[in-house]
Amino acid sequence: MSIFTYQAIDLFNWLTNKEDIIVLDVRNDKDFKRFHVESPYPFELMNISYYDFMEIEDECVARIPKGRDIRIVCAKEGSAKYVAEILDNHGFENVGYLAGGIKTWGNLLVPKLINPGEDYELYQFIRPGKASLSYGLLFNGEIMFFDPSRAVDFYLEFAKEKGCTVIKTFETHLQADYISGSREIAARSGAKFFGNDGDFQGSKNNYVSLNNGETHTFSKGGPSVKVLFTPGHTPGSTSFIVDETYMISGDMVFITSIGRPDLGGKAIEWAEMLFNSMKMVKKLDDNLLILPGHYMNWEEANNDLTFAMPFGSVKERNKDIYNISTLDDFITFIKDNMRPQPEEYALIRQANANLEQFDDEKQEELDLGKNECAATAYAAAQKEKEAV
Repeated sequence: MSIFTYQAIDLFNWLTNKEDIIVLDVRNDKDFKRFHVESPYPFELMNISYYDFMEIEDECVARIPKGRDIRIVCAKEGSAKYVAEILDNHGFENVGYLAGGIKTWGNLLVPKLINPGEDYELYQFIRPGKASLSYGLLFNGEIMFFDPSRAVDFYLEFAKEKGCTVIKTFETHLQADYISGSREIAARSGAKFFGNDGDFQGSKNNYVSLNNGETHTFSKGGPSVKVLFTPGHTPGSTSFIVDETYMISGDMVFITSIGRPDLGGKAIEWAEMLFNSMKMVKKLDDNLLILPGHYMNWEEANNDLTFAMPFGSVKERNKDIYNISTLDDFITFIKDNMRPQPEEYALIRQANANLEQFDDEKQEELDLGKNECAATAYAAAQKEKEAV
């Protein structure tokens, strides 16, 4: 028997190393379209439902090229194992199925060092299944986290492997698209949890209030972390400027577009805040390296598969947005690009405010799928689709 299990990190490595594999997703069409495996490089992805394999086995098998390495993905693992056994019975020789199902891909975090050669380390933790980015800043046996996901064991184990004590964990805003890990990291490590009152006041989180312009440091020197309030995506949206070199921008500045201001149901009111923040950050140094909270797709990545771009390049890339000169025109842009937010976002906000508690299974369900936090060229895309 040539069947084996593999881990999400194995799949990420195969895809980023451009290995010749076929990824076979056996979930139903609806779930597949909502969220599926993506890669920086082209690869062959097939979606054939597990139920089809049950009902028309020979027809399904005939669609899959013989002699290729097959990597099967399903919701929880069992269906992928079932299909793997079918392929094995039909003579396929290299068939693996994802241990734990698609949620393990959704929770995968890949650490990338942003600043090799410095006396401190700044890591970007890429979450391919969510197209989200969190960060870790290390110096002299201490670490700070920024926007950690609910994969708390990963962050604490990362700190342990680096020989670091977790001293602080920051939230750029009250997240709507994924369940944050700051509260649990603080509870388990003794670190301080910092948030902006604009978002966290009224929550049931044990957090320390951020102040605009304040600076956070390590115990013995190291890089400074300056707090910059950038409201708009949410009233409490905050960016962090590290060592006057990097800007951890949360959902304010993206490499493509900017954060959408309508997730709280107050698009016009928050759009004005976002417009004012955009005018303010435009004045920042063009050499400041933007480290966003999300990415739209892998085309935004550098050659080393990190997501970082000088602010001058970001502004040029998004000049149609940054060159909007009046609030009325900006509001028109926001209205033209509004789209329904996923239903689960309201529940995720409640979870992150600690106003609702959900069991692990429900959290997994809420947390799965790509983010939809950017104000994109939605209206144009819709018109293009309608014209076809």
